[in-house]
Amino acid sequence: MAMVCSVYDNSKLITIPSLDKLRACPSGWSKNGRNRYWVVSMDSSVVNAPHRKKKEWEKSLKVVMVDYDEGKHEVKTEVRGLGKEQVTKRYRKRLKEGLGQNDWTISEVVAEILKLQPRDDIDNLLNHWAGRFHRKNFSLLVQEICKVGALKHAVRVFNWMKNQRNYRARNDIYNMMIRLYARHNITDQARGLFFEMQKWRCKPDVETYNALINVHGRAGQWRWAMNIFDDMLRAGVPPSRSSYNNLINACGSSGHWEEALKVCKRMTENGVGPDLVTHNIILSAFKNGAQYRKALSYFELMKRNKVKLDTITFNIIISCLVKLEQFDRAVETFYLMRRNALDCNPDVVTFNTIMHAYAASGQIRDAKATFEMMIAEGIKANIVSYNTLISAYASLGMSKEALETFNLLEESSFRPDIVSYTSLLNAYGRSGQLDKAREVFDLMSRISLKQNTVTYNSLIYAHGSVGFLEEALNLFHEMKHVGVQPNVVTICILLAACGHCGQPEKTYSIISLAVSEGIQLNINAYNTAISTFMNGGMYDRALCIYGNMKEKGVKPDSVTFSILINGACKIRSHIEAQKHFDEMLDTQVDVTVEACTALIDAYTKQGLLNEAELLFSQMNTFGCSPNVVTFTTLIHAYGTAEMWEKAYSLFEYMEANNIEADTIAYSTLMSILNRGGQLEKVLNFAERMREKSITFNEATYFEIIAACSKLRDWKTTTKILKEMEPLLSNLSIGLINHVLRSIGKSGKVEGMMKIFYKLEQYGIEPTLETYSILLDSLSAAGKWRKCVEILNWLENTRLQPPLSMYEKVLNFLEKEGNMDYVVLVQEKIEKMQLRESVAVK
Repeated sequence: MAMVCSVYDNSKLITIPSLDKLRACPSGWSKNGRNRYWVVSMDSSVVNAPHRKKKEWEKSLKVVMVDYDEGKHEVKTEVRGLGKEQVTKRYRKRLKEGLGQNDWTISEVVAEILKLQPRDDIDNLLNHWAGRFHRKNFSLLVQEICKVGALKHAVRVFNWMKNQRNYRARNDIYNMMIRLYARHNITDQARGLFFEMQKWRCKPDVETYNALINVHGRAGQWRWAMNIFDDMLRAGVPPSRSSYNNLINACGSSGHWEEALKVCKRMTENGVGPDLVTHNIILSAFKNGAQYRKALSYFELMKRNKVKLDTITFNIIISCLVKLEQFDRAVETFYLMRRNALDCNPDVVTFNTIMHAYAASGQIRDAKATFEMMIAEGIKANIVSYNTLISAYASLGMSKEALETFNLLEESSFRPDIVSYTSLLNAYGRSGQLDKAREVFDLMSRISLKQNTVTYNSLIYAHGSVGFLEEALNLFHEMKHVGVQPNVVTICILLAACGHCGQPEKTYSIISLAVSEGIQLNINAYNTAISTFMNGGMYDRALCIYGNMKEKGVKPDSVTFSILINGACKIRSHIEAQKHFDEMLDTQVDVTVEACTALIDAYTKQGLLNEAELLFSQMNTFGCSPNVVTFTTLIHAYGTAEMWEKAYSLFEYMEANNIEADTIAYSTLMSILNRGGQLEKVLNFAERMREKSITFNEATYFEIIAACSKLRDWKTTTKILKEMEPLLSNLSIGLINHVLRSIGKSGKVEGMMKIFYKLEQYGIEPTLETYSILLDSLSAAGKWRKCVEILNWLENTRLQPPLSMYEKVLNFLEKEGNMDYVVLVQEKIEKMQLRESVAVK
């Protein structure tokens, strides 16, 4: 079908017979068939010389295709270059004599080259291109092929170009090739081009040095970048702001933030002022060097100097806040960006960082809501977004949700990568679904996705966490066999598995395995080994590992001392706990709230309440404030000492200082108040929990029902029972017995029996105490028929009721005058006595 194109030229409609003719026209539009439009406009960019007026052959043509039938939209930029008509006289004869000389544009040549493999005859294709006789086309050709990032094709084209008679070496071509090598992190070839261009009498300019500094910075070779910068100065090439920025980035991306600051200072001294890019690079250098607080201080300095901030700046700051676990500040900054209060909008990196913050703090629902918010605001999620959400679900073992997100990723335009599959595997592993975890692992092999160390670590953790230590060790040997190198994280997982499997004695063999593999244990590995022995009740062996750690020159941290103090607490030795705490102070390790809480617990278990109170009051001087666990520990100590007034006052002081009490704190205080006879306060605290939407646990329900029972407040008891009814299947039989006793005392035996009937429905097996409570309550209510019925049920169970239970029912029946049932129960008693006498013989 012939194509008819229509183009606007100076407000006049011109009809052109074909799209080829349209390339020579200015901006406009054309119609091709039904509902299909080609829109053409001239690009305003200028190639290689932005300071001069562009020439016609340098201009690029934008072509937009909209197909309403298929729902497709495509934008193409066509670079023309010089063609057959502009060939000089000296080459025209060769064009006439040559066969198959194609008058392609630059874009068409690049398209033809990319159709070939790098090993194919690209030279032959280029030798049939009429534009090869124009040396001005060479720069455009390299530019377009470098935009695509096809390195091997670009090298073949560049080598062909150098063999052409009309080729002349140019700085811009070499600069583009060096930058292309930088994109692929190939430094040796980039340096080779740097020396080659000088042989071709091309003097490197500032763009050349910038490209070379950039390629070494991307490869992490910051010293090379520094040397190249010095060579630039010796060559008399004045560095630009981009030169300094590239050098600062080279130092910062390698974690050498001190060197980055030195270069920044040198930059200012040389009269080149930093811009926003420079400041962002410095912030990034602090982040890469784990100097998160310094990044925040530098950020405040930027604000005081009224530097206009952008989205990249806030992305770095939010990331630093997340690393410091200041999640509230990170989220607050994010919402300020969304409200445009900071004059910049969040992008996909911002949303990904906030999702990670929510995941790290265990707020998975908020992470999911952030993902949905990003989609709703028109920001396209990338593969990192999906992987972050899958990883968040995996951290809590939410395999169903992780699989749903994984399926969403497959339905999107992205292909799941190694991180996606590993996170899904981790989700199955943490939820105890070993078969599905192994299934994902095997699937990765089938789709030729090579498992890495993180993948194996996830699978090893999955087996070790559920007690399969041998299988975990087999996976360790398997990963070595397939060429995947285990790391110290692998060793930490195996050491933790020894504790999960109840085999702490195998810790030494795991450490020996690490030594044989040349894996140097870090503080996390030693802490895991010490904790494994402590949890196994092997305090002396834990101290032995601690001694070995110090001999190896590994400095203990706050986690180490917290584990040691907790271990001393378990063996009820406050002297050992105090010794570890003193050593913590002597070695100038930061005192943590966990260590102080553990020592307070050790004091309280030995009845040393004064020492516990003293340490509690000194915590702020150590640089750590008591948390809800610390307060709860001391409140429990006051309860043990029968000091409910102090426990009550401390709880009120905690909430007055904006430390939110949790369920355990409330249940601990309720127990103390019950023992102190403060029953009304127990019910008041129950109401306070409801107002604050704090979840009730078994201990809370137990204390509330106990208070109601003592107060004979059956109305509140009935209300609590209605709340508990949906949770009946998750309650322990001990709490259920307590509930039955309270209802029985109120005389509402029908309600008591209703709960008892539901036990079988929920698969809860009653105990002898359960039946004893029922018989006592039914006897008190005069329900003698129900008593006999309960005895019959009891005989059909696997329980062996004591003789005293039957005798108690017999006495009740005799008082009621029910002789028929008296005879029946007497027969049961005689049978039991006979069985007991036979058993004795």
